[in-house]
Amino acid sequence: MQRIENHLHMLHRKTDASDRLAFHDGMLPYFTIPAFDALGVKNGFTTKYGGVSTGFYAEMNMAALKETPEIIQENYRRICQKLEMNEKRAVLSYQTHTVNVRVVTEEDLGKGPFLPRDYTDTDGLVTNLPDVPLVTLYADCVPLYFYDPVKKAIGLSHAGWRGTVNRMAESTVRKMTEAFGTDPGDLYTAIGPSICRSCYEVGPEVAEEFVKTFGEEHRAELLDEKPNGKYQLDLWASNRLVMLQCGIPADHITVSDICTKCCSDLLYSHRVMGKNRGLLAALLSL
Repeated sequence: MQRIENHLHMLHRKTDASDRLAFHDGMLPYFTIPAFDALGVKNGFTTKYGGVSTGFYAEMNMAALKETPEIIQENYRRICQKLEMNEKRAVLSYQTHTVNVRVVTEEDLGKGPFLPRDYTDTDGLVTNLPDVPLVTLYADCVPLYFYDPVKKAIGLSHAGWRGTVNRMAESTVRKMTEAFGTDPGDLYTAIGPSICRSCYEVGPEVAEEFVKTFGEEHRAELLDEKPNGKYQLDLWASNRLVMLQCGIPADHITVSDICTKCCSDLLYSHRVMGKNRGLLAALLSL
């Protein structure tokens, strides 16, 4: 499709992401993480295209609260079929910018896409159950993927600036360690498509929160001060730093380098579209 080819050309022109994520073209385009593909764990990240949503949400909105259940369920069916996942067993987060992580059990199967959620304030999900797609939602915030090939467990977490500064990656690793005995040195992780440093301007109060958390020695690594007194914040580098500090090997961390704002023709971006847009989904399943 010409529109997808144009979007992909822009994505590769703006980033060096061609060797970081795999782009799967067609009527329903999506991304996967090659490092995870090689390890045999099912994963994906949606685009705006290939679903049945209309209007502001066209076409592949994955947000259960934004459209009728029938529309959302059809979108889940389509992407899960592509990824060879079972959509009826998918479990959706309940994101409120916390660092709360839920251990998904058999009792949770289908919650979000097909059944009511009986939990709130849940920005991360972990499980060791096979054939259970974990799902989190995005439109500029950062998807964090985790896979433990030794204990056969996965984690998927949402991190905006609040989740990042409060070390959501560390919360996810801690939960996997407590629940499954995960050794951080065994983990493979990925930082998915989200807003880049050049596009993410924040005020001095947010910048100072990051300096407090990460230390003055990491200021230049994470922040660029602007003449207007604001800052460009690097959420990718921040989350990667947390992962390294947790003991995850550097060569086990994939950073997608795909910016949702730069590529807003292909991906939903809150900074571009405001509230009148759908939400992208990260998916991960053993």
